[in-house]
Amino acid sequence: MPLLRRTLRGATLAVFACTALLLVSCGSDVTPRAIPADNDGVLTSSSSTTAKPTPSNQEGEDGGGDVDIDVEIGECVELGGTVTDATIDNAICGSPKSNYKVIAKAPTNLECISDADQTYYETFADIEQGALCLDIDWVVDGCMEMSGDDPERVDCDTVGSQTVRVTEFLNGTTDPNDCADPATSGYYHTERNFIVCVEDL
Repeated sequence: MPLLRRTLRGATLAVFACTALLLVSCGSDVTPRAIPADNDGVLTSSSSTTAKPTPSNQEGEDGGGDVDIDVEIGECVELGGTVTDATIDNAICGSPKSNYKVIAKAPTNLECISDADQTYYETFADIEQGALCLDIDWVVDGCMEMSGDDPERVDCDTVGSQTVRVTEFLNGTTDPNDCADPATSGYYHTERNFIVCVEDL
């Protein structure tokens, strides 16, 4: 099974008037970017064990930095757009629009934990102003379509080309062999040492 991949995406937003959404002065350029995180992947499971508790070490800290979206650690967003036009908006965790959860904030994207699923950051005058460290907003027994640039929450009865259903979260392991049936693979996080067990539909 292929590694979990994300595409570098960004955009230059020309600001012509002050709005509540922007934390920069009028007449400036803000460049939002979403970049892939390293060291994350998918492995195939060949055996099973009993279920273990949901991991408790997924979220980090607010290390500072500014982005134009008002979101806190533990809240969720809808990240989308293209390589040249990234978009981000608030979303209720577990809702159809939500695809990422904020796990930490940092002054720059390089300060996000290395096994975050995605990093969103913004620049002003080519200087990075802040970053959101993101994980996929997985929900146990919920399904995600993984074939696009970003995961998309889908009904489990509507199977696409790479639809997965989350079976459990396991803390203290990155080995898909620890995932219980019916899991067939897992998305692992090496630095935080946990795995999201999934069933390929």
